[in-house]
Amino acid sequence: MKNKKLAIGLFLALLAAALMFKFYSNDAHAQKSDFEKMQDAAKDYCASPNSTDSRCLGYFRSHKPKNLQQTAQEQIGIVGEYESTGFNPMEYLGTWNFNNLPPAERSKYYKETKRPDGSLLREYWIHAEDREIEIAPGVFFPAWAYNGQVPGPTIRATEGDLIRIHFTNKGTKPHTMHFHGFHPSSMDGAMTEDFVYPGQGFTYEFEADPFGVHLFHCHSVPLKQHISKGLYGAYIVDPKNDTRPKPDRELVMVMNAFDTNLDGENEIYAVNTKAFYYALNPIKVKKDELVRIYLINIVEFDPVNSFHLHATFFDEYRTGTRQEPNAYTDIVSMAQAERFILDVKFRYPGMYMFHAHVSEFTELGWMGFFEVE
Repeated sequence: MKNKKLAIGLFLALLAAALMFKFYSNDAHAQKSDFEKMQDAAKDYCASPNSTDSRCLGYFRSHKPKNLQQTAQEQIGIVGEYESTGFNPMEYLGTWNFNNLPPAERSKYYKETKRPDGSLLREYWIHAEDREIEIAPGVFFPAWAYNGQVPGPTIRATEGDLIRIHFTNKGTKPHTMHFHGFHPSSMDGAMTEDFVYPGQGFTYEFEADPFGVHLFHCHSVPLKQHISKGLYGAYIVDPKNDTRPKPDRELVMVMNAFDTNLDGENEIYAVNTKAFYYALNPIKVKKDELVRIYLINIVEFDPVNSFHLHATFFDEYRTGTRQEPNAYTDIVSMAQAERFILDVKFRYPGMYMFHAHVSEFTELGWMGFFEVE
């Protein structure tokens, strides 16, 4: 009888422990943020090196939060609404020279004047500021940003145009603008004497050359901090005599990452800042149209990043400084500051994944889809 009671007691204890484990496991899952749930889905379904589970697309189609901003606000205790001018990764894809703004608003940041030789003087008003940005649902990052956004506004010109940038430092640290391309040393923004201190300004002026896809970034020290905090953007120079096929659609993609706990390693990876954004909001293109991607890698703390596109190949123009492609492939590997122009057509309608071919980056936000109609 004593042994029977002991066995029953042991059984009931084990049952209680099992129920408690299940309760706490379910509760822990329920307590996960939207971003953590996305990470789990990406790890389980989207990061296989051999094939992509159909549940990858299924998850992001069925689990998109109804209101990412509202969710993020609730999780950090913010009440009220975000500014209507907040960063929009979908809009950023096709925005350069502030062409997303109404004419009156655009004139505050961009002006072009025809020169005697037919080229343009392109003037920009750019500032640096301290700005908290949303990098994943419920995750905010204390960034340093050009014009309040990461990546900064895309600057685009034609070979031979004169670029003039009126730069103001509204932040709390010394900042600069350093452009990849040709310019006098006085316009390089890299030496200590070039630093623009808080409250001060400087005017950069140089001719757009060579043609290609380039970038700009802050070159103040410590350099890794000023880049990892968000001070960078795309700089595109079109050839004066362009012999390449004319694209039907152009997209700017800046691969970036964020060190959220300041330990020198990245916790979130993305294209155009917001993790999983293009998984939740696939980029819509048309079958057989020529899509041109201006791709830049500006990830700090990781030596190599990559871009892989499923079920098709693309023409790869390294740095875009030649008008003949260097390769026809479906994946490129890039060190920091490398950039390519990729020309792609999709043969078939459907959903096509793109992502880093490093599973860790995919699981932490660097993935999305093209929706081909």
